[in-house]
Amino acid sequence: MIFNRLIALLAIVVLISCSRKCGVVGDGKTLNTAALQHVIDECSSAGGGTVSLPAGEYLTGTLYLKSNVTLNLEKGAVLRGSRNPADYPEKGRRKALIFAEDASNIALTGEGEIYGSGDAFVQFNNAPDRPVLVQFFDCSNLTVKNIKMAESAFWTCRLVRCDGVDVSGVSIVSHTNWNNDGFNIESRNVVITDCTVDTDDDALCFKSEDPDFVVENITVSKCRLQSNCNFIKFGTASAGGFRNIRISDCQLSQCSQSRYRFWEKTVPGVTQTVTGIAGIALEVVDGGFMEDIHISDITMQDVQTPVFVRLGKRKTSDNTYLKNAVIENITATSASFIASSVTGVPSLKVANITFRNFDLRLKAGGKSADANLDVPEKEANYPENRMFGVMLPAYGFYLRHADNLLFDNIKLSYFGDLKEERHAIVADDVTNLTVANAVLQSPESPLPVFLFRDCRAIDLSQGVICAGFQVKLYEAINTPDSEIKWIDF
Repeated sequence: MIFNRLIALLAIVVLISCSRKCGVVGDGKTLNTAALQHVIDECSSAGGGTVSLPAGEYLTGTLYLKSNVTLNLEKGAVLRGSRNPADYPEKGRRKALIFAEDASNIALTGEGEIYGSGDAFVQFNNAPDRPVLVQFFDCSNLTVKNIKMAESAFWTCRLVRCDGVDVSGVSIVSHTNWNNDGFNIESRNVVITDCTVDTDDDALCFKSEDPDFVVENITVSKCRLQSNCNFIKFGTASAGGFRNIRISDCQLSQCSQSRYRFWEKTVPGVTQTVTGIAGIALEVVDGGFMEDIHISDITMQDVQTPVFVRLGKRKTSDNTYLKNAVIENITATSASFIASSVTGVPSLKVANITFRNFDLRLKAGGKSADANLDVPEKEANYPENRMFGVMLPAYGFYLRHADNLLFDNIKLSYFGDLKEERHAIVADDVTNLTVANAVLQSPESPLPVFLFRDCRAIDLSQGVICAGFQVKLYEAINTPDSEIKWIDF
């Protein structure tokens, strides 16, 4: 322990005292890549320690963290990414400002800022040859604490096949380019807590691109998420799979700005200039699987669609499925007409999903004619809340190709200047659907609260209260009445 402290102190002294000798200059103009890398390498060669940057602005290209090294940015220190693409030598998806691979016991800490100069790079969706701000591949025992990450050219913080990650107190603000995701997580044994993410693209995004690696054993809590796309998203990459992931006690709300997304111009019903797409998006469309997901205690506002669950066939594998998820204690106010949805495809059904303790206030505006819309399957399409159109037959939930769905203690109501004439819940090809202890605002039309088409084993007998203008509880199409348990209030 004493030796490690001496190494840490030595690393700090070396960096501060060698500013002139090694060319480390915090003037925001001098390129410090070689000098900073030399100090990191020297620290690693000495057995490890802390490289600490005092207040100042340090211009740099790619820096490679090494095992047993902590890069600490003191208060007032800014590590600013070069605006010259030639200063990021790694090619393809490994290009980054801060990078580590096959390293262990590494850390980014301090009260300083890592700034990506993202506006200096090509600006269009999925543009190539842009550096991620912070990126770690195949690392173990990784800590990221209290750092501010800002204005990446691409994704902001990407963790790939890492094992043992502790992230806390991190602030991310990124709106200078397309694809500005906050956290991209493709790792296992990860804890993320007390972070703030304000991004143009997905705020918290779980990906699984390696078919031989399962993204698992992850806990996220007490985070504030702001996005112009999805706030909490799994996918689209799902080649390996997702398992045992817990997300709790997070607040979802409006971004600070929107430079590229103009949803109010393209999505009917959206009037706010800044909104996100889906609050919670669970997507398995590229093979792989998803199971044992628990999301709880989430508040949402400024979001178009509270929940979007999609099992599709853009790609498939032998173990493609989406099952065993619990989403509970959710409060949301929507900003569009696009209902929440749970959809599989005929050959792949979503299974065993529980929605418990929901209070959703949903924007009114659907007409009776919208309840008759033919919703396309789009089995191989990119998944997104508006993939089936900007209006669904229900204002609350649209369910299709699913087994064993439970809605317990659900409140669905709508608001706004327009009437809402659609069903509250529509189910197509669903087996074993239970709606219990529910309070559902009835359509402002002769339409029933529920529509069941090609369904079996429907249970409404445990308490469904319809508030408002309800004329009829349900309509069943190709669904025998014997398959529906209910109490006529």
